This record gives sequence, structure tokens and C-alpha cells, in this order.
Amino acid sequence: MKPVESLTESEAISELARLADEIASHDLRYHQSDAPIISDGDYDQLKRLNSAIEARFPHLIRDNSPSLRVGAALSEQFAPVEHGVPMLSLDNAFSDEEAGEFDARIRRFLKLDDVSLAYTAEPKIDGLSASLRYEKGLLVRGATRGDGRVGEDVTANLMTLSEIPRRLSGSGWPDVIEVRGEVYLGHAGFAALNAAAAEAGEKLYANPRNAAAGSLRQIDSAITARRPLRFFAYAWGEVSAPFATSQWEALEALKTWGFQTTPEACRVEGVEGLLQAYARLERQRPDLGYDIDGLVYKVDRLDWQQRLGFVSRAPRWGIARKFPAEQARTVLEAIDFQVGRTGAVTPVGRLRAVTVGGVSVTNATLHNADEIARKDLRIGDAVIVQRAGDVIPQIVGVVLEARTPDLVPFEFPNLCPCPLATPLTRETTGSGAETVVRRCTGELACPFQKVEHLKHFVSRRAFDIEGLGEKQLQGFFDDGLIREPADIFTLAARDQVSLKKLKDRDRSGETSVANLLAAIESRRRIALDRFIYGLGIRHIGEQTALVLARGYGSVSAFLAAMDRVAGQDPEAVSELDALDQIGEAVISAAAGFFAEDHNRGMVQRLVEQLTVEDVAAPKSDTAVAGKTVVFTGALARMTRDEAKAQAEALGAKVASSVSRKTDLVVAGPGAGSKLKVATDLGLEVISEDDWLALVGQG
Repeated sequence: MKPVESLTESEAISELARLADEIASHDLRYHQSDAPIISDGDYDQLKRLNSAIEARFPHLIRDNSPSLRVGAALSEQFAPVEHGVPMLSLDNAFSDEEAGEFDARIRRFLKLDDVSLAYTAEPKIDGLSASLRYEKGLLVRGATRGDGRVGEDVTANLMTLSEIPRRLSGSGWPDVIEVRGEVYLGHAGFAALNAAAAEAGEKLYANPRNAAAGSLRQIDSAITARRPLRFFAYAWGEVSAPFATSQWEALEALKTWGFQTTPEACRVEGVEGLLQAYARLERQRPDLGYDIDGLVYKVDRLDWQQRLGFVSRAPRWGIARKFPAEQARTVLEAIDFQVGRTGAVTPVGRLRAVTVGGVSVTNATLHNADEIARKDLRIGDAVIVQRAGDVIPQIVGVVLEARTPDLVPFEFPNLCPCPLATPLTRETTGSGAETVVRRCTGELACPFQKVEHLKHFVSRRAFDIEGLGEKQLQGFFDDGLIREPADIFTLAARDQVSLKKLKDRDRSGETSVANLLAAIESRRRIALDRFIYGLGIRHIGEQTALVLARGYGSVSAFLAAMDRVAGQDPEAVSELDALDQIGEAVISAAAGFFAEDHNRGMVQRLVEQLTVEDVAAPKSDTAVAGKTVVFTGALARMTRDEAKAQAEALGAKVASSVSRKTDLVVAGPGAGSKLKVATDLGLEVISEDDWLALVGQG
């Protein structure tokens, strides 16, 4: 990708859309599925890139921006619990210099000169965050972090942990308090759990964090009770009354009430104290008996924490100082390729098995052709592998002194590894520069992409068809039973007349087949936004699909509009462009998708099998119902997200650009080109105060 400072606005829009969808996908895998597919380091790099683009183009910040979100959507297995105070995440620091800058920012904000600034330095436990609500000293509810605002009710499971008191000890606790901490598995407990799984012939957990998350989110609390889960308390949420004046005093109070706190936590003074605590804990790390991936620095005085407040999703008064990744040496034995849903070809390094951080590693992501060339990776090379953040492995570099003369530079293929062997292409940006990603041009003719599209179609956020996992889908595809989405919904009818019944495939059994067919049948009625998202059109993620659904209202209107967009109808393209968050990347992707006859045929056959629900009619009895509204400039009394949500709740459509179809422009200080266009077109322009008065909030 081009440097952030060289991006055009249209390129920034496209890149922010891509990052929002990609980061949301990784959040879901990490927080809900407990199955991350990239390293913490790569994830942090994506977040930093998103923040850098937003810093340069603040007016392009999306409603679904990763900078405004914590965690991921909830599982449907547990009841939702709204946290009294949101459970937010922390910004990261990776060096002594960044730790020093954290201290400098605090001092600048609080206008401190020579005043001593105390911090707590606490181990950052690698587990699953939980919140425990106590009323009158009794535990009444326990929840996971979830998306930071709403978690999952796992009270019964948390009550099985011996280190979580059912009743608080001592005295001085508020009538209501949410105690926060980390559920984790120690090394000994993790080893015992995997040993038992191995003996029973069950799948082993990759690391203690995944094991802890999987154990806590069991439907049967009896299973959780058999797992050696532990709990460290380190924070609090909602409280009915203050109980401490400093972070250190609060930790001491938690201990007197019956909680375990990290013994390695300490109170330090200034930057020097922060760095000493980091060095000390880094030395102690191998002997702790549980996994940590860094420290958490917090301003000790709670009144100063209150003054410092929050920026977006993270507090100003705290930061996570991460440890460097663990590394090991091995051999790169082969390079294979995976083809994704959008045709992106990703190289994967096959490694001679090596243990890194207690886990056997045999694969590592190589990202793209440019990364292979930059590191000059050659098959047969001795390489250094790390598990950044102790999750997904990556190759750091080559041990050049071990390279033999017979190892030749790796040549990235020009053809897709699929049976069609279609050419690979590199896309160009708006400025003509080539991107790093190489894509198969076969699209849905490529069997790899077909299968990935089907996986996306049945995924939780799309049609959510239980029982059609990757293995089952691949088997159905290989046998020719499911080649496109519509085939899923004709499976039952075809099975009735088939000589080879589904129940006889791989000894599936009548019950399993009946459950699968029932799950399929239950998804014949689908919301429009899920339908659009399930099509798997590039650049159309979950949030964009929702915008499109709200913009067009019905599947017939959406498909008719997309046909016109594919035909480059100027009015249809303009209507699509006017929808909030829709830019060039989405327009181009939608036009390209619906311009293909086989895609339109696939969609038509799918629609014939479904009832796609219209979007609920917006309110019609408000002053702004049915109007198209554009917000521009700064808002003082509410955030842009709040303003958009308020307008949509009142039946208005929110657009991101001004056109002749715009009914109302709400302009705050700093309004620029949109205000000029509105003035030139003679549109109605009002202030934020006028808007609030209009909607009855003034």
C-alpha cells in the first residue's frame, strides 16, 4: 500500500472500508470464536494503519471504524448483559520510548512539572476478561466483555471458579460494584487439560488463552467446573459509592474482599519506575506459571484518572506495554498457496516442526509476494519464527550464514493454483501504483473461490446455517451437491429423489441430516442486509450491507438498482454514491459483480428459493421522516454517530454527500465543500441547535 501521507481521499475511503471489514473479522475470530488467524503484531499493525489514515482524513471516519469499537459481536448461545460501565480496551506501547511518551502525555494533560507522578504496573494476563456484579456483597451476575458495551451472561460458569467469591469478605465494599478481572488457565492446569483431551482422543487446545475462553463459554456449567480455571481481579466498573482514592488502594481493597490480585503488581514513580517494572517482569515471565503478554501501566491517583478521561475506546490514564514475541529457529520446507473468497492468493510457509512458546509450529503466514521478496525467503532456508503475541506464527527473517549455494530465489507463480490455472493479476490504486495482493481472475469459476464464497454465505453474520461447517461444505462441493448458494435450499428436494441419500454419506445418520435440513429451512426467510452481506461482494461488509438495505428497502429495489449500476446508469450510480459510507470502492465492486451474467444468474436462482424481508418502514410521523439528511462540520452537543442514529430512528435517510436529492443539511463549525455545494444548490441548511429543535430535542 502507498504511504498514508500519499493517499488520495478516494484511496483513503477504500482503504478504511477494507480495514474496517478485515479488523471486524479478526475481532470476531478472537473474541467470539477464540480462533485468531493473524498475530497480535499484525493485528496491531492493521489498527495503527487505520488510526493513521483517520488522523489524516478525520472527516472520513466510518460509523463502523475499529477505533470506535471494542471486541466483537456476541454469541447467540448466552443472554446479553449490558455493562454498567463499558469494558474498554487499552492502547499499546512497544518500546521504552513509547512508555516515556505515555508519561509525557499525562504530564502535559495534567499540566504537571516537577510533581511526582505515581503509577501501578500490573501483569497483563492472557485470558478472557470478565465482569462480576455484586449487590449487598452477593454475586448476582457475571459476564464476558463481549463488544465492550454488552457481554454474555456466564454467571453459572463463573460461579464454579473457586477464586471468585460468592459473597464478599471484610467490609467497606459499596452496595453495588462490578469487579473486573481475567479468567485464565495456569501452565499446569493447561497441560493437565490437554493431557486428558489427548487420552480421550479429543482435539487439543492451541494455548491457555483459547482453553480458558472455551472453558468459560460452555453451555453446561458442569464442564466449566471440571476445568482448572483461575481468576485475577484488577479493576472495577459501576460502583454505587467510591471505595478508594488510588489504583493501589483499590487493589488492596479487592484482596481484603476475597479476590486474588497479581502478586507481581507494584506501585512505581515516574518513567524510570515504569521501565524497571517492565524489565523485572520480563525476567520473571518464564517462572510465573501463567501466560502474560506485557504489563499495564495506570495512573495511580483516581482523581487524576477522572480528569484524564478517555479517547475514543481507550483511557488516557492507562496503556498496555507489550512484550516482544518469542522466537525459534527452524527450516522453511515449502511454500503453498491459499485462495480466498475475493481471489486473493496468500502464500503459506510450511515449516519443519518447532516449539515456540510451548506450542508446536508447522505453518507461518508469508503475507504476499512482496514480503517474500523483501525477506528473500527461499525454500530450504533456515529461518527465525516468532509467535507475535503468542498467537499466529510469522517468519522474522533468514539465517543467512546457514544458507547453502543451491537455494534459489523463490518465484511467485503467475497462475492460480486452482485446476483452471487462471492468471493472477495485481490491482492498481487510483494513482496507478500496484497493490501487493495478487488475485485469481477466475472469480466464481475458480473452485477455490466458489468454496470460500459458500463458507462466507453460511457464516454466522450472513445466513448462519448451523451444521454446514467447512468440512461439510467441502464434501458437498466435491460431490457436486452444492456448487452455489441456491443449491443449499434445493438439497432436501433433491435428496428425496436421489438414489444415494444424504443419511448414507459418511455415515451421517438420519438425525444429523434432519437437523441440517431443518437449519437450512429456517433460513429461507432472511433479512435484506444479511442477504446482501451473504452474496460476498468485495468491499461490502456487514455495516455496508446494512446501509444498502436501509437505502433500498427491498430485495427487488436493490437488485433493480444494482443492474442499473452495472450498466453505468448515471442516476443509479449517483443514488448509490449518495448513501452514507458508500464510496468508489463499493460502487466499483457492486458494478463489477452484477455486470457478470453468471453472478446475476446465481443471485436470481437464490432469490427464487427465499423470502427476503423488506426493511421495516421508518417512522412517518416525525418532522424529518422521509427526508435525506447530510451532517457536515463539527457537532458540539452530540457525536456524528449519535446524530446519524437519531436521524435514522426518526425515519430520515442519512447520506454522506450532498446532491439535488438532499432535503436538509445540518452544518456545524468547519463545514467545507458540502456546505458550499448545498448553498450552490439552494438547499435548506440549518445549525445543530436548529436540528435538535426540529426533532424535539432542543
